[in-house]
Formats: sequence, C-alpha cells, structure tokens
Amino acid sequence: MLRIGMLTSGGDCQALNATMRGVVKGLANNVTDLEVYGFMNGYKGLIYGDYRMLTSHDFSGILTRGGTILGTSRQPFKLMREPDANGLDKVEAMKQNYYKLNLDCLVILGGNGTQKTANLLSEEGLNIIHLPKTIDNDIYGTDMTFGFYSAVNIATNAIDCIHTTASSHNRIFIVEVMGHKVGWLTLYSGIASGADVILIPEIPYDIDKVVDAINKRKSRGSNFTILAVAEGAIPKEIAALPKKDMKKAMDKILQKYPSISYKIAEDLQEKTGTEIRVTVPGHMQRGGEPCPYDRILSTRIGSECAQLILDKEYGCMVALVNGKIKKVPLKDVAGKLKTVDPKCQEIADAKRMGISFGD
Repeated sequence: MLRIGMLTSGGDCQALNATMRGVVKGLANNVTDLEVYGFMNGYKGLIYGDYRMLTSHDFSGILTRGGTILGTSRQPFKLMREPDANGLDKVEAMKQNYYKLNLDCLVILGGNGTQKTANLLSEEGLNIIHLPKTIDNDIYGTDMTFGFYSAVNIATNAIDCIHTTASSHNRIFIVEVMGHKVGWLTLYSGIASGADVILIPEIPYDIDKVVDAINKRKSRGSNFTILAVAEGAIPKEIAALPKKDMKKAMDKILQKYPSISYKIAEDLQEKTGTEIRVTVPGHMQRGGEPCPYDRILSTRIGSECAQLILDKEYGCMVALVNGKIKKVPLKDVAGKLKTVDPKCQEIADAKRMGISFGD
C-alpha cells in the first residue's frame, strides 16, 4: 500500500489542480494499492488534522479547472515555530498528523514561503516533495513555475484592451501587474502587449526618465503611452536608501496611495499635464483556467513527482531546467528568490525595441 498526502499552500494560481492530477495519475497507473489524502486549506489542514481521502473521481475533469480543489491559505514561515493561540506546537502537530496517516510521502504545492516550510518538514525527517507554483515565477532553481504563463496571458490581454481606449483619448495609461517583489510577470506581459514603458522592482525607476520616454513618443506623433508597472516597482531615490529606511519610505507611500502606480500617476500628471488613468487587473491574474503551456508543464511536473515517489527519492523540488524536468534538492533552493537580471537578454532586446525601463 502506498499512502501519499497532498496540500496546496499560499496564493492560488492556475494549474494547481492539473499538477495534482498529474501526480495521482502517474502513481495510479503504476501501483496497485494507492491511498491519497488531501489536507484542506494548506498547512492549516496539516496542522489541525483537516483532511479527507481522495478518490479517482476527485481528479477527473480538473486538468482545465482553476483554483484548487483542496483550498489554500497563507501560513507565514516565520511563524511556524511559534505556538498558535492555544499553545499548539504547529511543527509537531504537522509531524503527528503525517505519522498518524502512515504516509509514505507528502507532496506540497506552493511558492517561496510554502517551500521554506516544506524544507523545514524535510529537515524534521518527513518524506517531502515540493512542486513549484506561483504566477510570480520567482522560485529559485526552476526556469519556470506553473501558473506563470497563464497569468502572463491575462495581464497581456488587460494591457491589450487598454491600448484602444488609450489611443482614442490620447491618455497615459498605467496597468499595474502582480508579481510581488519581482518583475517577471510585468516584463513578459509588457513585452507581449507592446507596452511603451515597463517598470520592475529590479530596475528602480527615475520618474524624469519616464517623462522623457513619454515626450519622445509625443515628438514622434504618438499622443498616448502605455506603462506596465509591477506592484513592487520602486523609485530610484528610495531604492538607494538602507533597507530599513527604504521599507519605511515605501510604507509611507502606501499609506497615502492604494499602490505605487497611483503615486506614479500623480507624479506624471504633475510633470506632463496629461490625463492619467490607472488600471489594476489584480487577482484576475491568478484566476481562470490554465493555458495549454501550463497544462503541459503541470502534467510533466506531476508525472516526475510520481516517479520520484515510486523511486523513494524525497527532500527535493521538481523543476524545469533547460527544458528538462528534474529534481533539485530542497535544501539548495529553499529561502532563495529568483529575480530578473537587469542585464538579461529579454531586457536588452526590449530596450533595443525602444521600450523604456525608467533607468
């Protein structure tokens, strides 16, 4: 009898269901006796013993379904070693629920914070495999995370839709793209949609350089400008501050404005005299069905995870590296962030095309 547990943690994204389906189908077609336990609502289910046995019916027809059939929640890694409100040792509780079900492996789908807790459980002696999900594509050790390209499609479509109204009204439009602390999603969707300015956290922006880009377009007869702005974009004068002071300065901005895009809009309106509009697609970028690329990637990741379980190889993440699916030791990647290299080829190509990054 092979017994595995599964949970999805952190923010939801497309292809979580597709990936779980890949794992279970990969196992079911190769073992006679299989039991799959789904922990509900992320690590909360593992901590408090909220789980149910899953059957083949649970994984039928979910390849194209967004969200997660198990539910999810955020459980900050930095609080995992702290007892809950009732004094419960969360780590010990997770271990006991694992052993109670006599699991052979726990498959954990999630992003960076989820991964750090997965590594913690691996170090505590549990058999863990982590599968990298996030629309941010910021997980170190894998070239691509599932959910990313589906989000790129949605963000790109949002910017595409803005183009017609921006050109009709001769306005400057800012489209704020998700991505947390990195700019992968903004970079890819900005290039794909033909944005004129792309602002990402890895390249702190100079508002005057953004104005220069807008004026340059005007001099060429283009009376509208589209900015793709990452939610983590940061002005260069704030980025130059020590880390603690930088955080205080950004917190001050976010006390005054709903997000950084609204500060940029106010600054640009003051400097250009042009009408500015801000559009925030927000959580739309995490919703809906996974795109074909993500369905394929998720299926491959799930299948490889199944093989690792069959081979009893644990303590790893399943990653895409140079086009191939492979295992990567969790201890080598947990806690690391994959950011955009300002000197990467994508940015060099975009700049050659005339896209401004505000630097």
